[in-house]
Amino acid sequence: MSDMPLLTILWVVPLVGALLVPFLPKSSGSVLAKQVALGFSLLTLVVGIVIATQYDAGDGMQLTETHTWIKAFGVHYALGVDGLGLLMILLTVALVPIVFVASWHEADDRNPAAFFAWALALEAFALIVFAATDVFLFYVVFEATLIPAYFLIGGFGREGRAYAALKFLMYQLGGGLVLLAAVIGLYVVSADAGHASYLLSDLQQVDMSTTAERWIFVGFMIAFAVKAPLFPLHTWLADTTEKATPGTSVLLVCVLDKIGTFGMLRFCLGLFPGASQWATPVVITLALISIVYGAFLAIGQDDILRLIGLTSLSHFGFITLGIFALTSQGGSGSILYMVNHGVGTAALFLLAGFLIRRKGTSKISEITGVESTAPVLAGLFLIAGLATLGLPGLSQFVSEILVMIAAFDYHWWVGVVAVTGIVLAAIYVLWLYQRTMTGPPAPGDAAIPDLNRRELIAVVPLMAALVLFGFYPMPLLDAVNPTVDSLLHHVGVTDDPPVVPAAEEGDN
Repeated sequence: MSDMPLLTILWVVPLVGALLVPFLPKSSGSVLAKQVALGFSLLTLVVGIVIATQYDAGDGMQLTETHTWIKAFGVHYALGVDGLGLLMILLTVALVPIVFVASWHEADDRNPAAFFAWALALEAFALIVFAATDVFLFYVVFEATLIPAYFLIGGFGREGRAYAALKFLMYQLGGGLVLLAAVIGLYVVSADAGHASYLLSDLQQVDMSTTAERWIFVGFMIAFAVKAPLFPLHTWLADTTEKATPGTSVLLVCVLDKIGTFGMLRFCLGLFPGASQWATPVVITLALISIVYGAFLAIGQDDILRLIGLTSLSHFGFITLGIFALTSQGGSGSILYMVNHGVGTAALFLLAGFLIRRKGTSKISEITGVESTAPVLAGLFLIAGLATLGLPGLSQFVSEILVMIAAFDYHWWVGVVAVTGIVLAAIYVLWLYQRTMTGPPAPGDAAIPDLNRRELIAVVPLMAALVLFGFYPMPLLDAVNPTVDSLLHHVGVTDDPPVVPAAEEGDN
């Protein structure tokens, strides 16, 4: 089993599905295309689980595959997985079939086969990104993810989706052009060192000048700040989540946007340790602004999908804060936060989509009294919301508390500002629930049905994960802690030892 190219198989399976689904016979309507797409996503999930069983926590980059691609430029087809990559891969392969089940009828009025095919393509590209150990390969697929994402946003969703798709594409292409310049800079630096290569293992040995390292770091960081998103490069986010389908928003915010924070860990810290320390004060300031500003924006929204999208601006601020606090708690907390945010926000988006489909509107001001007619929907929405605000016992609390410890360790005022984001999260979540779920239904408002079996199949696994990882996060932490320790060692920082108060005279 260890000799099999599992990481290649992992992305080839959904890509084959993406190419096959549009050409299936249409005599049976869209049912066959949906079933085949779901089958390919489940097969990808099985491959992901096999990879997890083959992974040995604490043993560095594993299941590696390296083949020369463009010899003249030192480009390789190179894949590998560590704790960070493994969790991002598992999050991706788990969410896609859930999205398919939840979105079974989401594109029926357009072209369901195209929706499912583009989603499979996005999954395939995202999986390559999370496994790439060659910078050029990463860049190529980083840009390729924009193709299915653009068509998912622009082809499916609500009125105004074309504008949202174009805005999304312009921001992402802008970040990608900056990243391309930085990637070219890496080639020049490695060539000057005597061996042109884009392999991570080779680039980590290159002795860059301080100026070159800082400029290339800035290029990578801008691209990742757009993708994440991070203030002030976030303005595409709200429009996209408001106009896209809920299933598309899950794929974008819970999978694709993780490439931004994944890149900060893998490339910014991994390749530019000195520049990462140099930029830490600025990045932490931007992260704090994202935390507070995103929460305030969310409080003022009347569109439920736009509100959920803007909460992610605040959450990605927490993730970035944990990364650049440069402590083991912050690093582990940020990676755990990426997973927990993906699970909790996916649940919110999908439940909001079920609600909107029943009510015919996404306006919070036009929805009330849901819990009286659809108590299961309302109850699950409350659980997902409580996870988002960091309620103890649910998964996001664990990651949030680790990031907060790192924030206070960095400086007390950083921790104080970050805490306001938690307080504001309680406001926007509970206010959203109160306005939409409680109270009597509006006069003349017809009773809405509760969740059906298909919808429950989609969201119950997410709820189970929120509870399970809230009480028992150790499997996730065991996977990521060695990766974080390795990154911090490469950056050249160590955690401060615990301070033990000196015993006073007369104490035993």
